[in-house]
Amino acid sequence: MLNPGLAAPDFELPDARMEMVRLGDFRGRHHVVLYFFNRDHSPGGVIEAVEFSDRTSVFRQHDTVVLGVSLDDCMAHEIFCDEEGIEFDLLSDPEGEVSRLYHAVKEWEVQGMVKFGVERSTFVIDKDGVIRHALYHVQPKGHAAEVLSLVKQLGKS
Repeated sequence: MLNPGLAAPDFELPDARMEMVRLGDFRGRHHVVLYFFNRDHSPGGVIEAVEFSDRTSVFRQHDTVVLGVSLDDCMAHEIFCDEEGIEFDLLSDPEGEVSRLYHAVKEWEVQGMVKFGVERSTFVIDKDGVIRHALYHVQPKGHAAEVLSLVKQLGKS
């Protein structure tokens, strides 16, 4: 697991418009809320994305960008954003490389087969690229409000 105080691993992933988004591009300019979720249209995925989206303007007031990452492809993200009115970038990590980098991949066994998926996780990364908060095993309902309160504390420090 990644812990607060560590440098956030840099990465580059495509968004719903297939434009590349690089974490390092926000360094020195914005804090970043980076959250990993299992799937676009899953009940938890909808709840979490909508709750973050509803707070996008408040995150912006605190110089913070929200980025969601899942194993879904860019086209699925585009449809999901349109259907749910998501106002921040969802990034596609189909091979799970970035999800593994952030220790957000879990494995489990079903009927003798090992399966992999994303463990709902969130990282609050400051403008210097340092992880200030690492939250694993996240519950989607109410999570965006909790993260927003953590972001608001960054401005005070």
